[in-house]
Amino acid sequence: MGNERHLRRKLTLRAHSEQVVFVKEKQERIEHVWMKAFLWALYLPEYPDLTVEVKVGDKYKPDVVAMDERERDPVFWGEAGEVSRDKIEALVERYPRTHFAMAKWATSLDPFAEMIAEGADEQVRRAPFDLIAFPPDAAERFIDERGHVALRHEDVEWRRLGSTDQHVL
Repeated sequence: MGNERHLRRKLTLRAHSEQVVFVKEKQERIEHVWMKAFLWALYLPEYPDLTVEVKVGDKYKPDVVAMDERERDPVFWGEAGEVSRDKIEALVERYPRTHFAMAKWATSLDPFAEMIAEGADEQVRRAPFDLIAFPPDAAERFIDERGHVALRHEDVEWRRLGSTDQHVL
C-alpha cells in the first residue's frame, strides 16, 4: 500500500463483498481510520449489518456498530483508539448483552485488560468484550493496493475477556 493512500481524505475499502467509504477528519490520525476499517472487516462475517460512525441514540457514538432493530440496542459496539474508563463503565453497564471490541494500535493490551476488568467489576455480562492490538505494519499487511481489507483474529493480538453470564470480565 503506497503513501498516496495515506494522504487521501476518503478511503474506499472493501471486505467480504461489502464496501465502506471511510472519511479521515482533519485532526484524526490515519491509524484511527485504519482501526475502524479493521474492526469493520474483522466482525462483518459475524455481524453483516455493521455500520461505521453512526449515532445510536446514546451519549456516545461507536466507531463501528451493529444494531438489533427490534430491541433498538447495539448487538456489537467497536471502539478504536482512546477510550476513557468512564465511557467503558457506562457502556458495559448500559448494554450487558452487547459484544464490545476495543482496538489499539501497536501497543500492549495488558493495561487495557486491567482497566476493563475494573470497569466491569460487579457488572453481569451476557456478551464478550474483545481487545485487539493491530501491529504497526497493519495497513501494509491487511489492505491491498485496490483497497481490499483481509484479516482474521489470528492475524492480530486478540483477547476475548469474559464469557456469557460472568460477573467480572
